[in-house]
Amino acid sequence: MKKFAWSATTIIILLLVAFIYWRFYFVYSEGTKAGILNTFQQKGFVFKTYEGNLIQSGFKANVQSIEFEFSVEDEKVAEVLNQNSGREINVHYKRYLGALPWRGVEKYIVDSILEVRGLGNETIIAPKKPS
Repeated sequence: MKKFAWSATTIIILLLVAFIYWRFYFVYSEGTKAGILNTFQQKGFVFKTYEGNLIQSGFKANVQSIEFEFSVEDEKVAEVLNQNSGREINVHYKRYLGALPWRGVEKYIVDSILEVRGLGNETIIAPKKPS
């Protein structure tokens, strides 16, 4: 009977470990997203995580837009994103099946920035010229 209990406990622990790995650490998908960085902030009660929001344009007439909400683990990536709010960016992400509180609120984790457009003297709203 002790051998059965030991075997059953071992199997349950192994299944639990496999489930936790599959749910929170297995990369379900990865890819790229491009859009305008709308918000980027650090928030949280216990774990301060970086959370952001990209607005992807829909149709050319801007009738519809899609939001891409993501989290960031890497401090260097967070610093670059924090400095480029309002600019068009292209990011690489990994999607997990579940979110962990210390990794971020979202299932999408941005791990690198591929491109930032709108650098230099370009502005979205041109300043008024003195008359």
